[in-house]
Amino acid sequence: MSYQQLAREIINEVGGRDNIINVMHCATRLRFKLKDQTLAQSERLKAHPGIIMVVVSGGQFQVVIGNHVHDVYQEICRQNGPDEEAAEAATAEKPGNVFNRLIDIISAIFTPFLGVMAGSGILKGLLALSVACGWLSPASGTYQIWYAASDALFYFFPLVLGYTAGKKFGGSPFLTLTIGGALTHPLMIQAFQLSTQTDASSVAFLGMPVTFLNYSSSVIPIIFAAWISCWLEKQCGKVLPAVIKNFFTPLICLMITVPLTFLLIGPAATWLSQGLAHGYQAIYALAPWLAGLVIGGIWQVCVMFGLHWGLVPLMMNNLAVLGQDTLLPLVLPAVMGQVGASMGVMLRTHDAQLKVLAGSGATAGVFGITEPAVYGVTLPNRRPFIFGCIGGALGGAITGFCGVSAYSFGLASIFSLAQFIPPAGIDMSVWGASLGSLLALLVGCILTLIAGLPARTNSTAKNAAEAVKNVAALPDSAASHRADIAPLAPAVIDNADTLLAPLSGQLLALEKVADTTFASGLLGAGAAIVPHDNYVLAPFHGEVASLFATRHAIGLLSHSGIELLIHVGIDTVKLNGQHFTAHVKPGDTIQPGDLLIEFDRQAIKDAGFDLTTPVIISNSEDYAAVVTLANNELIPSGAPFLGVQRNTKESV
Repeated sequence: MSYQQLAREIINEVGGRDNIINVMHCATRLRFKLKDQTLAQSERLKAHPGIIMVVVSGGQFQVVIGNHVHDVYQEICRQNGPDEEAAEAATAEKPGNVFNRLIDIISAIFTPFLGVMAGSGILKGLLALSVACGWLSPASGTYQIWYAASDALFYFFPLVLGYTAGKKFGGSPFLTLTIGGALTHPLMIQAFQLSTQTDASSVAFLGMPVTFLNYSSSVIPIIFAAWISCWLEKQCGKVLPAVIKNFFTPLICLMITVPLTFLLIGPAATWLSQGLAHGYQAIYALAPWLAGLVIGGIWQVCVMFGLHWGLVPLMMNNLAVLGQDTLLPLVLPAVMGQVGASMGVMLRTHDAQLKVLAGSGATAGVFGITEPAVYGVTLPNRRPFIFGCIGGALGGAITGFCGVSAYSFGLASIFSLAQFIPPAGIDMSVWGASLGSLLALLVGCILTLIAGLPARTNSTAKNAAEAVKNVAALPDSAASHRADIAPLAPAVIDNADTLLAPLSGQLLALEKVADTTFASGLLGAGAAIVPHDNYVLAPFHGEVASLFATRHAIGLLSHSGIELLIHVGIDTVKLNGQHFTAHVKPGDTIQPGDLLIEFDRQAIKDAGFDLTTPVIISNSEDYAAVVTLANNELIPSGAPFLGVQRNTKESV
C-alpha cells in the first residue's frame, strides 16, 4: 500500500483533519493529539493491514506503524496534516490528569530527536569498543572527529531540548533554543570553570550573587526555563502592541528568562536533578538484582502504554549528573526476551504468514524496535509475550546483580553492549550484561517453543450426532443452509485425517485461484470453494488458533495437529471487517458443524470482490500428501473435503 493512501486513510479514521490538534512520531508510532478521541475509529484502524496496533495512552492516540513510520508521517504532514495554528492550540487543551499530561510533555519533548540520540549513543559505544580493543587511540584525529560527532547532541542538549520544549509549550522554539544556547555559551562555561577555582559569590548579576554551574548535557534546567519563557511570551503577546511585539517579546523573554535561569531556575533544577540521580542510585544499591527483575519484567508493559517515557529523562539525568546510568542496561534483557519469544514463534509455527512476521519482528527487535514483535506476534498469542517478560525479568536480575552501567544513551539494542564498556575497558559487568541478555533471549525462545503456541494433542473423536446437533443449532437465518448438510457416518467424523467442507459451493483447484500467493501453494496445499451460502463451519474437532481482526480469515488447529487457514474471498481484507461477523474467538474449542464466521455474500460480490475461498493446510509439509476427497464439482458443507496422508502410515 502506498504511503499516500495509508496516510489518507489514517487521517480519515482519526476523525479527519479538523479533529487533529497535532501529530508527531517516534521510532514506530504516530502520536496524535486529538480534539475528541471518541471520533477516532480504533477498531477500524487496528483492522487495517498497514497498521500494527492502536494504543491510547498519556492523552495521545498512538497508531503503531512500524519501521516506515517516518515516511507515513511525512505524507500525513504533506497532504493533510494539521496547520500551525492547530498545533499551537495543543497547549490550550485541558489535560485529563497530571500524570497523563506529564507523560505527554516528556514524550513530545524527547521523541523528535530519538533517532539521532540513539545513533549518537551507538557511535559512542563503538568508539569505546574500538579503544578497548586497541583499534583507535583517544589521541588520534579519527577518534576525536567521531567523538565530536557522537557527543555533539549530548553536549548541546540544552539547545535541542530548548527547541522541542518551546514547541511543546506553545512558544517560539527558536527563542527557547537561544536560551539553551546561553546556558552552554563559552563565556558561561568559562565562568563555571573559574568559579571552581575562586569564590563563586564574587560574581554577581545586578548585585545578586550568581552560582555558575555546568549546564552542558543537562536536561531539567532548560525544560523549566523553556516553560517560563513560553509563559512570559504569551503574556507579552497579550499586552504589547502588534507593531512592536515581534521583536520586543523576544527581547523581554531573553532579558528576564536567561538571568532568572542562572540565578534561580538553574540551581533549583540542578538540585532536583542531583536529588533524582542520587535517590535512584540509593534505591538501586539496596537490591540491584531486584531492580533488574522488576524493570526487565514490566518494561514492555510500560512501552505498550507509553509509560516508559517517565523513565527516559531519569536515564538521561543519571548520565548528565553521574556520568553513567544503571537503568538503561536493565531494559536490554526486556527487549531480548521479546526477541527470543518472537524467534520461538518463528521456529514453532507452520503458518507461513506468521513465520515471516515473527522473523521480521525478531530482526527489528535485535536493533531495539520491539513493536512489530510485540503487537504483531507475541502479544496476540498471549503466552509468548508472557514468556518474553519472564525472560526479561531473569536476564534483568543478572544484569542488575552484575552492576552494569551505560556510559551513553541510546535505544536498548544489540549495540548497547558497546555502550556498557567502562572507560577503563571491558570488565565483568560487560560480560554480565551479555549473559543477562542471552539468558533473556533463550528463556523467551525455549518457553515459547515448548508451550507458546497451542500444542498438537491427540483426542478422542466425537460422534456424528454431535455434528448434526451443532448444525441444528445454527441461527434461523441459516435455515436454508441446513438442507445442504448431510449427516455423516461416525467413521468419517472420527477420522482425524479428514477435513469436512467448511462451506457449501463450487469446488475449485487451488492453482486456479486468482491470487498467486494461494495458487502457488506458498502458504500450503489445499483447495478452494466458491461459496453458495453465507456461513463458514468448523471442519474438525480442535480450537481457534487465530482470527484476523477483519474477520475475513480464520486459523484453526485440529486435535490431531492439522493447521488450517480459511480465507473468505480474495483481497477482502480491504473491506476492514465490513459484511463479516465472527461467532468465535481465538482459544475457543470447536467441533464439526460449529458456526465460525457469517458473511454477506451478496454485499461482498456487489462491492466487486472475488468470493473464492481458499482452504489451506498451512503445515502440509508435515504430511506425505494432501488430497481432495470430493468427487463432485458442487460440495455441501460437512461433506468429506480434504484428507492428509501421514508419513508413517496412510490415513486417507
